[in-house]
Amino acid sequence: MKKNLMSVLAAAALLGTLAPLALAQNVATVNGKAIPASRVEALAQQLARSGREVTPEIRAQIKEEVIAREILVQEAQKQGLDASADFKTQLELARDTLMIRELLSAYQKAHPVAEADIKAEYDKFVAANTGKEYHAHHILVEKEDQAKAIIAQIKKGAKFEDIAKKSSKDPGSGANGGDLGWAGAGNYVTEFAEALPKLGKGKMTETPVKTQFGYHIIRVDDVREAQLPKFDDVKQQIAQQLIQQKMGKYQEELRAKAKVE
Repeated sequence: MKKNLMSVLAAAALLGTLAPLALAQNVATVNGKAIPASRVEALAQQLARSGREVTPEIRAQIKEEVIAREILVQEAQKQGLDASADFKTQLELARDTLMIRELLSAYQKAHPVAEADIKAEYDKFVAANTGKEYHAHHILVEKEDQAKAIIAQIKKGAKFEDIAKKSSKDPGSGANGGDLGWAGAGNYVTEFAEALPKLGKGKMTETPVKTQFGYHIIRVDDVREAQLPKFDDVKQQIAQQLIQQKMGKYQEELRAKAKVE
């Protein structure tokens, strides 16, 4: 009799130690169904990845959100909505999305972008963008005669910026008096790019420059050596571009190997 009593007490003691652990794994019970703490943790991690701090208050809000979701899910199941063909299709699409995300995430971890590759890409960018930068204004119109008339008006004293605001077809720069800001010639279409080096500081085109967009009156306000960003300032951006390139190539390789009929 004593032995049985001791066994009962030992079992109770063991249950007493395990019960808090079991409860700690769940955040609540809704209509008899336990909600695992992992759901709260998953949403908390999503918030953290987006840059938000997960404070105790935020975590409490997440818990309430998880409970609210479970209540809604149970009601949807009660109404049989999870048995519809549309739901099953949407569930399959969601599953595919998650699987693809996991696949690409695993590939990215297995094929990280090397620091040397990022630096090489930056050096290529620097080599392609060295030279002069131009601070230019332009007025874009549809017809050559109109462009010539504008050049004549400016030569007689009309203000370039005022005419640009009134007549330029380029909505981006026109509203700013034709100001294009600082840029290298390579940022423009060929005809426009070729015209820039021929103009000195403060000079305007004597004849309209024709491009696919129409006729341009161009004025160069200033010229300087290209101002390029430092490596550390664009390192993350370049890394992201290289990652996207790797992902694109990986998907192309999978497509090439797949039998599609």
